[in-house]
Amino acid sequence: MRLLYFAAHQAWPLTSGNRLRDYHLARELAKRVSVTFVEMCRPSEGPSSPPSDCGFDEIISLKKGIAYTPGKIVRGLAGPAPLTALNYFQTRSACQLADLLTRRRFDTVQIEGVHLSNYLPVIRATPNRPAILIDWHNIESELMAQYFEKASFWPKRILANRTATLLRRTERMLLERFEMHTVASEHERQKLLGRHPSARVNVIPNGVDIHFYSAAQIAESRRNNQAPEPKQSILFVGSMDYHANIEGVTWFTREVWPEIAEMHPELQFIIVGRHPSREVRELASDRIRVTGTVEDVRPLYASAAAVVVPLRVGSGTRLKILEAMAAGVPVVSTRLGAEGIDAIHDVHLLLADDRAKMVAAINQIVSSPPIRSRLVLAARELVVDRYDWALIGEGLYRIHCELAQTPYECRESHAST
Repeated sequence: MRLLYFAAHQAWPLTSGNRLRDYHLARELAKRVSVTFVEMCRPSEGPSSPPSDCGFDEIISLKKGIAYTPGKIVRGLAGPAPLTALNYFQTRSACQLADLLTRRRFDTVQIEGVHLSNYLPVIRATPNRPAILIDWHNIESELMAQYFEKASFWPKRILANRTATLLRRTERMLLERFEMHTVASEHERQKLLGRHPSARVNVIPNGVDIHFYSAAQIAESRRNNQAPEPKQSILFVGSMDYHANIEGVTWFTREVWPEIAEMHPELQFIIVGRHPSREVRELASDRIRVTGTVEDVRPLYASAAAVVVPLRVGSGTRLKILEAMAAGVPVVSTRLGAEGIDAIHDVHLLLADDRAKMVAAINQIVSSPPIRSRLVLAARELVVDRYDWALIGEGLYRIHCELAQTPYECRESHAST
């Protein structure tokens, strides 16, 4: 079987949750079938160079074009395509994709989310007519609606509100016209089925590289990086240009951290993630570090007393929670932050939705080695049993096998409804 994996970003480096999910899912598929990875690059980015053992037959690099130009903003307001989809579309890239699909026969195409929806007519028009699977990283219309609620600058509010409306229309079209969908959590599956009950929606959860975050690998990483013995820390890891992470870290720093810092003067708070916004950079102080991108986060996990996920908006499954669990670091999260992970409060992690509960949870972990050890052992067992990428990849492979065997006439019948 030949599979085309079409992602809205570069395959490498793995600097965001979306990249982690796409790379590992595609890599697991490549262990079983022939995979061509199509990546979208910003104008300033060159083709990516993932490790040689990724297993991909080829990586095809397409350009996104310049985002948020005046012309695209006007077209995004007018519709029907949402601005976020227009930002990813470029005519030359569409022609390159069409040429690839004409030259090579693919049985299935996995397309990563609503942002690439303007390329779907190109895929459907190919002579070989591959089956199409839509993988939903998030329900983007809900994220944009949340951004609308938080935005204070009125032009951004107008644009966000209109984009959310058009995203909902595009998402409805995807559910109605395409035969197979995957989401990261049962919660998101139920939301999509609520919109279109006859849609075929499967849960393919996010996962973690169990071996990469093992105790032995973390120790080796520290030796290779010649990492000094750092101060014990409270750690947050995530893309720091994402509004949900910015809001969560800002709230934690202002509302929770002062009391933790007073109770535990030995601790520092470390914010790790690419492209920290000005608001995040301004949080830095003598006991708060903002690192930006780091080549290897494992030495930081090694010195962390806890990982915090203080998210109050957003959706999807937090890969960083799974990483922390695999790395042997206890997690304190809001319920929303841990959404999509089958973890139980006070068994695998501690859940806290307000300032007082989060302070108490962090203090409990820092002050009680037995509680810390109990959480760490249960969480590591959970990710080994449920969230290893190898197990998750096998489930996705079976979906592609089923999809490839679906007669074209049945797929076209579904698409025309």
